[in-house]
Amino acid sequence: MAFVLNKTLGPIVSRRLLQRVITTTAREQQLRFRSRLPYNTVILFVPQQEAWVVERMGKFFKTLNPGLNFLLPVLDSIRYVQSLKEIAIEIPSQTAISKDNVTLTIDGVLYLKVYDAYLASYGVEDAEFAVTQLAQTTMRSEIGKIALDTLFRERESLNVGIVEAINKAAKAWGIVCLRYEIRDIRLPPKVQEAMQMQVEAERRKRATVLESEGVREAQINKAEGTKQATILASEGFKLEQINNANGEAEAIRAKANARAEALKIVADQLQSEQGRNAASFQIAEQYVHAFGNLARTNNTILLPTNTGDMSSMVASALSIYKNLQTKDLQSFTSRSPAIESSPTDVQPVKKSTSAKDKQ
Repeated sequence: MAFVLNKTLGPIVSRRLLQRVITTTAREQQLRFRSRLPYNTVILFVPQQEAWVVERMGKFFKTLNPGLNFLLPVLDSIRYVQSLKEIAIEIPSQTAISKDNVTLTIDGVLYLKVYDAYLASYGVEDAEFAVTQLAQTTMRSEIGKIALDTLFRERESLNVGIVEAINKAAKAWGIVCLRYEIRDIRLPPKVQEAMQMQVEAERRKRATVLESEGVREAQINKAEGTKQATILASEGFKLEQINNANGEAEAIRAKANARAEALKIVADQLQSEQGRNAASFQIAEQYVHAFGNLARTNNTILLPTNTGDMSSMVASALSIYKNLQTKDLQSFTSRSPAIESSPTDVQPVKKSTSAKDKQ
């Protein structure tokens, strides 16, 4: 029977003993920030950032401010000493259940300050201890509203929510909560391993996506480069063809101008007797040169009967030139209606043509 009672009541007793130890530790920590109650020596010097609550004959009388103060002996007594400095209180570790039913172990640090010494002395038995308990319960309720995945992202909003909830309740105690910071969040080992595996899978997925995007960007860049190279090559070939065509046109134009200039000079020279003699000499020279190359080829060639008659061949060439000149002149006169031809102009041409026929 005793064994059964010990087994049943053991966890309950242990839990209560742990709560007492935590409560005693918190109270001892709170006493560190509180000065020792001074004695009434009539003339008192209150330190800076402290407020002394004085009672006269067991009733609240006034609050002594920093500096020189006077009290009546025996009747006045200093009942409470409140520190007006900002106090940092360590919130013990506690368990909480998130919205998705994950058990967490959380501890934190609470920063508070006494702004009304009267309310802090008479509004609650132990203001700092009350605020600590309120912070623990508020933390549990706020964590129950948040899922585990969003707990770490909404850590700041969680701290703000806890501070607002504490200030609503602690307003009647003369205490204001400045901020609350979650110091450590501990997860169960299996949940932590699952989260680690999830993070690794997410990072592998992100790496695969980045690698595929890199391959796609590389292929797009290669295709764009090939496209630009093809376009530039075609434009270069186009410009080259245009430049070649312009160059050939300029060359043909220059050759035509040079040949026209040369023919003009030859035509001017043929009007004189010396020019005709020079033309006859050049034709004879070309004839001899061409006749000398006939034996070098294996082709069958038909030659006229008077091949050896040099003078007749030169005369034939000159007569052909004069016939062409006459035809050009006739065509020019027929196309120019403003120019009227006279019989005297045509008569010499007929004589020349008859002379050519006789030759």
